[in-house]
Amino acid sequence: MPDASNPVDEGPANVFSTVPVEITISVGKTRPMIKDLLNMGENAVLPLDRRVEDPVELYVGDHLIARGELEELDGEQAGQLAVRLTEIADLKSPQK
Repeated sequence: MPDASNPVDEGPANVFSTVPVEITISVGKTRPMIKDLLNMGENAVLPLDRRVEDPVELYVGDHLIARGELEELDGEQAGQLAVRLTEIADLKSPQK
């Protein structure tokens, strides 16, 4: 029986509400030549197509679900990365 105090339990659409989903955060892309990759060693730098201040993209599978900004957490989680969401994708329209 659904718990009336918890709106997540309402209706069949929320049957999957407790199933974990893996989200991939894309910070950028690059297209190096294979010969350049083979010549890379420790401390090599691989430039990306984005700047540090550019938004990152959040994907579930190959579907863009949001954009956001990288942040570093404080307190007990100091040094851990997080994403502050700045834009939610329109999940109702078909994606290309």
